[in-house]
Amino acid sequence: MSVTNIQIKALNAETGEFKEKLLKLTTGIKRDCLLGRHSSCDLVLDSAEVSRIHGRIWCQDGQCFYTDLGSTDGSQINDQKVGVNQVYPLKQNHLLRIGGFIVTIDHQSIAEQSAVTVGQPHRWSGGELTVRCLQAIAETPDVKTFRFVAEPTVLFSYKPGQFVTLDLDIEGKRALRSYSISSTPSRPHTLEITVKRVPPPTEIADAPPGLVSNWLHDRLTVGSQVKLKGPMGKFTCVDNPAQKLLFISAGSGITPMMSMSRWLCDTGANVDIIFIHSTRSPRDFIFRHELESMAARYSNFQLAVTATCLEPGQAWVGYTGRLNELMLQAIAPDLQERTVYVCGANPFMEEVKTRLEELLFPMENYHEESFGSPPRKQSVKKKQEDRATINTYIGGDSSPQSSSNQELHPDITKEKPENIISVNTTQERSSIVFDKLGKEIAGDREDTILEIAEQEGIELPSGCRMGACGACKLPLLAGEVNYDDDPDCEPGHLLTCIAKPVGRVVIEA
Repeated sequence: MSVTNIQIKALNAETGEFKEKLLKLTTGIKRDCLLGRHSSCDLVLDSAEVSRIHGRIWCQDGQCFYTDLGSTDGSQINDQKVGVNQVYPLKQNHLLRIGGFIVTIDHQSIAEQSAVTVGQPHRWSGGELTVRCLQAIAETPDVKTFRFVAEPTVLFSYKPGQFVTLDLDIEGKRALRSYSISSTPSRPHTLEITVKRVPPPTEIADAPPGLVSNWLHDRLTVGSQVKLKGPMGKFTCVDNPAQKLLFISAGSGITPMMSMSRWLCDTGANVDIIFIHSTRSPRDFIFRHELESMAARYSNFQLAVTATCLEPGQAWVGYTGRLNELMLQAIAPDLQERTVYVCGANPFMEEVKTRLEELLFPMENYHEESFGSPPRKQSVKKKQEDRATINTYIGGDSSPQSSSNQELHPDITKEKPENIISVNTTQERSSIVFDKLGKEIAGDREDTILEIAEQEGIELPSGCRMGACGACKLPLLAGEVNYDDDPDCEPGHLLTCIAKPVGRVVIEA
């Protein structure tokens, strides 16, 4: 006779409360588990949205089922509402929503004499991990929060303000993108990222919209699995203890600030916090209700918001216009005593930094988050003038796959193959040889290798664009590169997102 162990897990995503129930079921005999708020239930889910006897999970012959027992607020399976007293098959990848709880099941058949130990999930603090989307929450019309759990279950451990890098397959192509974690390590059972849909840039004709962000909005659904790596980043208040903090953010730059704010409030930190956020309009204010609730609940948490693009007649009781010196002094009169964290688009951060410097703020207490600058924009004429195809293989298919078998030696003392065309370039410019592509392009020494490649339409792997995640690391075959700061990179390799070429550089790409 075999026995099936059914492990029922319930997580309240808002409070972080986690419960589980192990049922040992004999094959051929019907067993069930009552779920509800009443103490007589097998799995007690203490929430006002859960009925006293809410529903029942029952199993027979290795198959699990769920029935809603006439609850007040109903139940959902994979975001689809279920009928009362109807029988629904419940599979391991299904997400059952009961009030504020997400319920999942895990089962396996084992020998009856075997013992199954239910232990605490291990703590994840780094490396690659497969996660499953538990929930997709619309924060604003163009911003979603994606809530993940790990399989198997782990407790996510990271510093508030850090980021993770998603490793995605989009239409057969690998895409790596980094996103700040918006959840807090004080609620370790789930991990959240908050993503804004990115429209095409208006200043560049026929430019595509944001590939990864829009794919997440359109294609990532509840139950989808993704790979991620992390956590990474040094933008965190944990490493810089201070009695007074000032968070300043704009748009989706609010995400690391939200992680730090949640963590400070959850842990009861004795820290005075002022949170300034700049939003286009009230409807674009990400996390508005939660932040307003935090400001009302915690006496050490002050919130100030300015809207830059109010519509005529739109109701708004906060500040209006761009953040300026008068606002800073009015909101934080003790500005000089605070440690400041800033996150947003590069122009916003530059403007805030300038305002603080004008107010003689001690800049050693200034911290900002940036995922690197976007590729430099060039006019078509300028780009054609600077076109950098100085050594390009001719003849045959020029795709990376077909040209990868053609050898391009990094030793520049050797004679060039006959099928290479040389074009003179100015000596002030550097050049990058892409060994596998059989292509050499020139570029500005002030640009990173990743930026130079993107300007020429060459796709290289990348993630954080700040030298932290390692997604852009490639072998350096010959030449020398410069970094603004010392990188964390093993010898013989380079980080293309922050490496700047010195003279002629050969990379394996």
